[in-house]
Amino acid sequence: MNEISSPRPLPPPVPANRGNAANVDLAVKLLQPLDDLIAVGETAKAEVVTSKELANSFQVLLRLTLNNGKQTTLEATSPRALEQGSAVNLTALSPTRLALSVLGNNHPPLTSLDREQFPAGSLLQGKVLSSNVQAGSQPLVYKVLMQLLNSQMAGSTLSIETALKLPVGSLLSAQVQNDQSLNFLPLSGRLDQLALNQQLSAQLGRQGSLQGLFNNLQGLLGGAGLSEGLRSNIEKLFAGLPDAAQLSNPKGLAQALHNSGIFLEGKLIGGQGQALSTDLKANLLRLLSQLSPGLAGAGALGSSGSSAAMAQAMPAIARDLLQSLGRANQRQLEQSFPLPARLLQKAQDEDDLESLLKLAAAAIARLQTHQLSSLSQSQVGPDGNLLTTWQLEIPMRNQQDVVPLQVKLQREEGQDSEKKEAKETLWRVELAFDIPPLGPLQIQAELVREQFSSQLWAQQADTAKLIESELDNLRARLQTAGIHVGELLCTCGVPPRGQRTTLEQRWVDETA
Repeated sequence: MNEISSPRPLPPPVPANRGNAANVDLAVKLLQPLDDLIAVGETAKAEVVTSKELANSFQVLLRLTLNNGKQTTLEATSPRALEQGSAVNLTALSPTRLALSVLGNNHPPLTSLDREQFPAGSLLQGKVLSSNVQAGSQPLVYKVLMQLLNSQMAGSTLSIETALKLPVGSLLSAQVQNDQSLNFLPLSGRLDQLALNQQLSAQLGRQGSLQGLFNNLQGLLGGAGLSEGLRSNIEKLFAGLPDAAQLSNPKGLAQALHNSGIFLEGKLIGGQGQALSTDLKANLLRLLSQLSPGLAGAGALGSSGSSAAMAQAMPAIARDLLQSLGRANQRQLEQSFPLPARLLQKAQDEDDLESLLKLAAAAIARLQTHQLSSLSQSQVGPDGNLLTTWQLEIPMRNQQDVVPLQVKLQREEGQDSEKKEAKETLWRVELAFDIPPLGPLQIQAELVREQFSSQLWAQQADTAKLIESELDNLRARLQTAGIHVGELLCTCGVPPRGQRTTLEQRWVDETA
């Protein structure tokens, strides 16, 4: 990211670079496409015929005069009222969007942002109207005049100074830092983030807790009426779940992470069909295919077919099932860690297999929510540090019960300094689970510069006291293993929630 600042007002750019841009007041949205009336980037004159107030905008009727002298009318919505009969210049930004300038109007450009309209963290979008090198600046600083395209200030002009060479006519997005500072966001990254957020929103509405699915599977195994193939696959699913002893072993933990479903798509792309038999997400998709006998390709996965057939059919089955079984109109859940428990209720007219089908689809959506959250939280910070996140959920066998264990691993790699010091890597781990009789527990730990620190939260007071009494023993065992131990804390309750920037926060500041 690069900083764009606006500490001083700009002198008016030379007319050759301004064209008609200096009088741009706002951007309007057409109710119908322009078709071939005006090409994108071209300008024409128009007159405001009517301007009618709506709920949050104004509907205007414009009489457009084309270059050949012919006239036509355009309907558009405007963020501000326009005076009837006023003459305007229109510039086509897209087939459905126009930049409008009122002739004879000459508002001075903004040199700072109103914090009420643009709070810190909000997105600002604009179009570059002019860009000139500031005389005598070393390194080069460009004076830029840009037109705002979003918010209630759409159409206003803003003067900024930046080290970036921004082409005239280019569109940009920036994140507001304060009233005098912006962070430039590459457009490709914004589009990727938008698509990711849309997918994450859809999965959040579909997902349901793994515990509900496994409880129902246990009930079905205890009854009669299951086909032999379905019963066999459910038993294999349970047999592949790790227990506490396996997760306490480094190799067993690595295997559980590998089989958690977070790497399924990577296995498919890499042609690792042989690894699908133990993958949690693949096994849930196989279960769905057996519960949906009418689904094309279900036989390939329900049988002991070849790995190539499994790898070819799996993505299509995942796509079809989740699109047909998902409910997009469900309330969007807040993105957080851990994901909240969400048990789906059985409808009165549902039979056991139909209910199981919904639970299995919701469980897959939950695994995909973790995957999308991992991508959403992997980012490059303002200081250049790279944060990589892996968020997942592992169903763990605890005697006769299945306890979902939510895990988030983060690796933050520091940038090389000018002194050529070695990169500093910070590891963070978060765990969340609910094991009787301890109750809900959350653990946050970090390792940096070979020093380990951790904080635990227990919702039950007795459990918090028990953990606190064992912290000295934990410290001694970690030191025996050769680990430098910092602060170990246990608190009764839950971790604080709210807005935080992951790249800028550490749970325990060892330098304080």
